[in-house]
Amino acid sequence: MHSCCWAYRGTGRRSRSALWCSSPSVPTVGKRVAMNSDQTTETTMTTLSRRSLRMSRSGTSRLSTSLRALALALCATAFAAHADVPLPAAAKARGATVEAKGPAPKHLRIAVLTYQGSSFWQQMEDGTQAAIAYLKPLNTDVVEVPLGTNLSAEVFDAGLDGVIAKQFNGAIGVPIFDGTVSKVNEAVDGGIPFYSVIADSNAHSKRGVSMGMQAYDAGHAAGDFIAKQIGGEGKVVVITGVLGAAQHDARMNGAMDLWKKSYPKIKIIGPFESKDDAATVYSQATDAISGNPDLKVIYVTANGSEAAAKAVKDAKATGHIGVVGYDDLPEKAQYKQDGEILALLDQAPYRQVFDAVVMMHNQLAFGAKYPSDIVIPSPVAYGKYAHH
Repeated sequence: MHSCCWAYRGTGRRSRSALWCSSPSVPTVGKRVAMNSDQTTETTMTTLSRRSLRMSRSGTSRLSTSLRALALALCATAFAAHADVPLPAAAKARGATVEAKGPAPKHLRIAVLTYQGSSFWQQMEDGTQAAIAYLKPLNTDVVEVPLGTNLSAEVFDAGLDGVIAKQFNGAIGVPIFDGTVSKVNEAVDGGIPFYSVIADSNAHSKRGVSMGMQAYDAGHAAGDFIAKQIGGEGKVVVITGVLGAAQHDARMNGAMDLWKKSYPKIKIIGPFESKDDAATVYSQATDAISGNPDLKVIYVTANGSEAAAKAVKDAKATGHIGVVGYDDLPEKAQYKQDGEILALLDQAPYRQVFDAVVMMHNQLAFGAKYPSDIVIPSPVAYGKYAHH
């Protein structure tokens, strides 16, 4: 960080103003000269000739004022170019942690590939919009690339193809399927760094940073909570998002592996595939409730835990059947309060995408380095009837 500029005026009858900036990257426009009331000293200015120093007092005053203004401007510019830019209060309140290191020396374009169709993806869009506003004055354009509601490797690859064709400087997305690896590698090989957020593929790609929860560990934690909640026995329905999606499979298997190994009296019903659609989750949960009057828990590994909670409420099974899922979003608050939802493990999608975009800006603009794997903690939000 650069220290501030200083201006010095001697006390002698013919004193001159001396200006300097302590920043090594800003050229010194004058030399500091010590003076006192009994001494008349002419300031030696490295960029001015002796002849120009013999000007009138009024001319000297005007020159000194101009030089002071120039030095202050140079120091302010140097400071602004290297100081971290404070986060907007709204972004900070929602968990954002990474600050931009300053304006990009050259114009940058960063693409964010986002899905739509649920409140979870809306949180990611909100984080993207916040990053757009934050980085716009810093010479970086963040562009949202909508992928629609169908989670698939083909949809993701088509979106990334467009990013490659338009020669973005960097890209961020959710490559949740192993089928995305070759397209991510193509982008990186073509000079477009890629970061994954929320959910990476199981197969390793050439991506830079991967940010998200440890999905298998989160599933294990959810499974352990459920087992203890129901005393280690009873029926549990498992509804996953997309079979074959690495994040969904890991959360599902983390719980189911634990039950099979340590809780043999837990009877697993499913898993059922919802295609990450809340309406489908509601239908599957309703059918499971009606077909299993002794059901104890519905475990939703992806989108739609609020839909499962609504099915419990509509069946008047609150207090008898509980829902465990992911993402502590506003529309789920009432179900926690009323008791249909037992627990939610949060992924912080807003924070993930905002921080990833700013990190990409810092890498492209200033060569910043970050760990290849960044684990986001998964705080648990408990509902009314949770035992914890």
